[in-house]
Amino acid sequence: MSSEEATTPAAPEPAHTAPARPEPPHTAPDQSAPAHTAGAVPATAPARPAPAPDQPRPLAVPAPRAPLRWDVWGDGSHPTTLPPGAKAIAAALLRGRPHPLPRPAPPVLPPVRLSDDDLAALRETAEVTCDDEVRRRHLGGKSTPDLLRRRLGVTDPAPDAVALPRTHAEVAALLRVCDDRGIAVVPFGGGTSVVGGVTPCGGTDATTARVRPVLALDLSRTQALIALDETSLLATFGAGTTGPQAEELLAAHSLTLGHFPQSFEFASLGGFAATRSSGQASSGYGRFDDLVHRLRVATPVGDLDLGRAPRSAAGPDLRELILGSEGAFGVITELTVRVRRRPAATGYGAWTFPDFESGAAALRELVQRGIRPTVIRLSDATETRVNAALGGHLTRLRGCLAVATFEAETAAQAAQARERTAAVCAAHGGRDRGDEPARSWERGRFSSPGLRDALLDVGVLAETLETATTWADLPALKDAVTTALRSQLRSPVVMCHISHVYPAGASLYVTVAAAADADPLAQWARAKDAASRAVVASGATITHHHAVGRDHRPFLADEIGPLGVAVLRSVKHTLDPHGIMNPGVLIAADEAG
Repeated sequence: MSSEEATTPAAPEPAHTAPARPEPPHTAPDQSAPAHTAGAVPATAPARPAPAPDQPRPLAVPAPRAPLRWDVWGDGSHPTTLPPGAKAIAAALLRGRPHPLPRPAPPVLPPVRLSDDDLAALRETAEVTCDDEVRRRHLGGKSTPDLLRRRLGVTDPAPDAVALPRTHAEVAALLRVCDDRGIAVVPFGGGTSVVGGVTPCGGTDATTARVRPVLALDLSRTQALIALDETSLLATFGAGTTGPQAEELLAAHSLTLGHFPQSFEFASLGGFAATRSSGQASSGYGRFDDLVHRLRVATPVGDLDLGRAPRSAAGPDLRELILGSEGAFGVITELTVRVRRRPAATGYGAWTFPDFESGAAALRELVQRGIRPTVIRLSDATETRVNAALGGHLTRLRGCLAVATFEAETAAQAAQARERTAAVCAAHGGRDRGDEPARSWERGRFSSPGLRDALLDVGVLAETLETATTWADLPALKDAVTTALRSQLRSPVVMCHISHVYPAGASLYVTVAAAADADPLAQWARAKDAASRAVVASGATITHHHAVGRDHRPFLADEIGPLGVAVLRSVKHTLDPHGIMNPGVLIAADEAG
């Protein structure tokens, strides 16, 4: 369940275009019809129970998505070979003896640890399968360490079974059975986590001291537009609905959610909420947590239905306990989000600045003056050069490239927004480069994660990390993280961009590529640890939009303090007293009970 940009160098000349205006969705059949091919259950599995009586028939269900792959990003639809520019970069990095990382054969999974009695009890509540092909699709997320372990043949934990509930009632019933029987539950949306957020680790049962079996709870069959309030511009979705499916369903009503993280093609709305995702158009639409109006959550001890008015003074906002909780407290089953009318016009602009500092100053002035392009992002000089090499058509650009888009009701309004932005950029030394660099970025903005797979093939590690801080501290943070990565990797390419801006500060999104050594897992672990320590020492956040997962958990106490961790532990104990929910995420598994 990922978030904004998930991996690797910025976009090459793309194989994917920006999200097309989708075709209208299928109208809703009887909900007992299968909705998703990714979790196909063996023919011998019991028939699904009838829909729960409290579950309303959805307004519409989307076209099913393709099955996800366990060994590469997404469904494997991205190109499998490097474009010429990427080949040149790889050749420069791979001086000396390369260590290619061939794609793996399907691993042999460990035996299922659930008893026949456990499986019978689970199958009374929802569809459950132990099919190895389905279990492989739920081996975990898609970080570079995740993919390295699979390529290197390192034994990955595997879920013992996969549940495919269709309704909130089925999810709630599954959690009750799992809580009674000591079965760990890992909620699974699009599987795009890059921080260990969906690794199927069961932890140890505090009562019996046994390692728990794990149920991956696949929410893909909850995909649906459940309700739509066109007066209030609120849409209610099943949590397993993916980004493209949500846009498809809303397109029939000339609406858009406007949330386009780099994981957009595969990640789910529930995952966006559970990780506090931030999309590439956050300047215009806001982060995903800004869009959430209501959450429906199943926990082992009962249900939560949170959010009933645009604003409330009825105590602390309990939605904030669920947003960013990554399935550690319960399962988001439905969510109501704010939507907008689809824009009638979109303008584009691009500027180059002599250095990163002057470009950042322009972005700061824009946001502090309330001039908010829909998308605004600034690449440093290294990322600008790499994009030029990858795309070929930007080779004349030098300096630091900023791109922007401007959505509006009319072309005149979009042009006016561009003019206001251009004036600020010019005042900071920005040179207008026309529209094409921004259009090129938009065409290829979802391509980079697939490029990482092809780089690993030839022995190049490529990974990302992200953080955020105040404008005053941004230059020092960028230098500290860059220095940390270079200290641990041999002649890496380290590049950075700003893609989310606020009046008080901005995010930094860092991409690093380096030749893999003989132990690439340990190699990246050292680099990630050094970069994370640099972030903490700089007083920045350990994550702006990738979430905590297991990877960032060791650094969480530095950010929220021991008392903050104790608060999370208390919430966990109240909602999940036996510690079955996604053990090890946010809170160490041995601290959860």
